[in-house]
Amino acid sequence: MSISWLATNFLVAFLLPPLNGLLLVVAGWWLWQRRPLLARTFAGAGVLLLWLLALPAVGGAMLRTLEGEPLARADMQQAQVIVVLGGGIYRDAPEYGGDTVGDATLLRLRYAAKLQRESGLPLLVTGGNPVGAKLSEAEAMRRVLTGEFGVPVRWVESASNNTRENARFSAALLTTDGISRILLVTHAWHMPRASMSFTEAGLAVTPAPTLFHHAPLTLLDFLPAHYGESRHAIHEWIGLVWYRLRS
Repeated sequence: MSISWLATNFLVAFLLPPLNGLLLVVAGWWLWQRRPLLARTFAGAGVLLLWLLALPAVGGAMLRTLEGEPLARADMQQAQVIVVLGGGIYRDAPEYGGDTVGDATLLRLRYAAKLQRESGLPLLVTGGNPVGAKLSEAEAMRRVLTGEFGVPVRWVESASNNTRENARFSAALLTTDGISRILLVTHAWHMPRASMSFTEAGLAVTPAPTLFHHAPLTLLDFLPAHYGESRHAIHEWIGLVWYRLRS
């Protein structure tokens, strides 16, 4: 397992729900006897944050601030290759007899396979092994694309542990073959940071995002359900700020 990947995600977890709200509540409890007014403010803010960030309506609205437009068919012609970013691995899957791609990665692969059939462009898959699985994300992606979608994969980049490394290591493979224009496949909410990273690596990026949050709201979206969407949004906002500070 990558120590740097583990340390980064451990620290970021305290800025994401539910830990960010819980920390405010704990701060309120700690200050209750010494600073009661401040304590109530912290505790109330923590509870409110925990409730709001668990609403699918709020999480979806947060993600939409990161999502751009779907790929236009005419834009596909500008690219020389399709690059697909890994989004997690499903470890020791008993029904598949070992490691395979996670659900987020599978969504990206499905869209990449569609684009490959429509365009005939070669594919590069990128994703390392920060969690210490038996397979890297990229190798698991290659197996699914070739074995289940019937789509060939030309390049497999398995050394990266984050989005910036995805870009740097993929660019090194592609520029060796004289390729500079890519069609980049990842989740719509991840595209701003991914596109920034690949552009900084010297590649001309045509975004090909998937999974948009445009569905009409229902009453259930205003009931606390989960923190998945708000976690993704806050994680991306933090990542964008951090990448801009380091660039």
